[in-house]
Amino acid sequence: MNTVIFRTLAPFLTALMLLFSVFVLLRGHNEPGGGFIGGLIAASALAIYGIARGIRPVREALWFHPMTIAAFGLLLACIAGLVSIFAAVPFMTGLWIYPGLFGIVVPLSTVMLFDFGVYLVVVGAVTSIALALEREDI
Repeated sequence: MNTVIFRTLAPFLTALMLLFSVFVLLRGHNEPGGGFIGGLIAASALAIYGIARGIRPVREALWFHPMTIAAFGLLLACIAGLVSIFAAVPFMTGLWIYPGLFGIVVPLSTVMLFDFGVYLVVVGAVTSIALALEREDI
């Protein structure tokens, strides 16, 4: 697409969709959502940006190659499962810690680490596929 309106609105739409994907990721424990759906929304945002601006700006916006992002997400998801083994509980058992941050107790869990890993795997894999399918105009 080469319309001025789409090229102008695509960065704002991409930013809004990325923000919404993080919201869906964080809300996924108590209501519908989570790493997979949030990752699909983020990858869709990057695909829209790629359609509007081209492949090169998307690759410049991502600091790392999409498959590197997916590999790091897979590493995080594996670490989330292995932490439970080192804690002498069954594999993939959710564990929580409650650190204080500026006087506020923030519960962190291996479940969230796993969800974030899934989010990165989906963003990396789907973005890599989308960038491979898009081509520069001839």
